Amino acid sequence: MNSRTYVPEATVAGEQVLRRIAALTLGFGLAAAAVALAQHHMDWAKGLAGGAVLAWLNFRWLRRGIRALVDRALAHANAAETTVADGKVSGYPFVTYLTLLFRYALVGLGVYVIFNYLHVPLISIGLGLCAFVAAILTASVWEIVRPGQ
Repeated sequence: MNSRTYVPEATVAGEQVLRRIAALTLGFGLAAAAVALAQHHMDWAKGLAGGAVLAWLNFRWLRRGIRALVDRALAHANAAETTVADGKVSGYPFVTYLTLLFRYALVGLGVYVIFNYLHVPLISIGLGLCAFVAAILTASVWEIVRPGQ
């Protein structure tokens, strides 16, 4: 028998990088929106901000869904190792798995709503979504230059 205990939502290596990516996604998108607003382009500011928020939501849904799948797999593995199962295997609601599967459809719906109801240029929403890529690149370089900080 193995005496390892399973702790859901435990801190994993790289958790700080994931938090940094989420914060940088919103930061870059909102900074770009502020620049557009300073240049009196309200439609571009709304598109950049909306795209950045959608990118952040997409990342959040992906992170939460993957965490749920990993936690469930670890709980199943732990339950198989022990003779007594502690009841419920996963505390994640079914909605978490749905958002993981349909997150692209949800982002697409968000883009559609922003484009049709706020009447912003579609390219501004796309550039706002690119804040996620800029955040990943920045967080990666940050981790190379200053690992573990």
